[in-house]
Amino acid sequence: MKSWFRKYLNRSGFATLMAAKAIVSPVALGAHGLVVNRDGRVLLARHSYMRGWSLPGGGVARGEPPDVAVMRELSEELGTIRADPPVLLGLYTRRSGWATNVVVLYKLSNAEVDFRPSREVREILFADPANPPRGTASGTRRRLAELLGQPPSPYW
Repeated sequence: MKSWFRKYLNRSGFATLMAAKAIVSPVALGAHGLVVNRDGRVLLARHSYMRGWSLPGGGVARGEPPDVAVMRELSEELGTIRADPPVLLGLYTRRSGWATNVVVLYKLSNAEVDFRPSREVREILFADPANPPRGTASGTRRRLAELLGQPPSPYW
């Protein structure tokens, strides 16, 4: 067999394998913000499509850098936000139905938000990370504990 043809088969076989893997085991990338105001309180959002309080954020578009995505998502969900540039805190995984989500978490310090309710976020509050409100999502509680010095978990 000619070497160019063998390379073609290897490459096309690999591409086919990766396409099949994407169908069988899809991974979605998201970016969320740990938005902290000057008083050290953390912004929590009440989303229209889920119960309780959680960190704001959403999906990363194809080819979009996660730090750009988190700022876009915060703007879409919350309105105008002024803060220090986002600082990468970590990567986390979670299963969501048939997919795996990988969440990129950024901290935005010294934040001020001119909130306007949106289709996605109905309400926000700045909470004491040591005493989050009742109904705060478990992944959000883990991130708040990490902010206060607890050992990190790789799971959202």
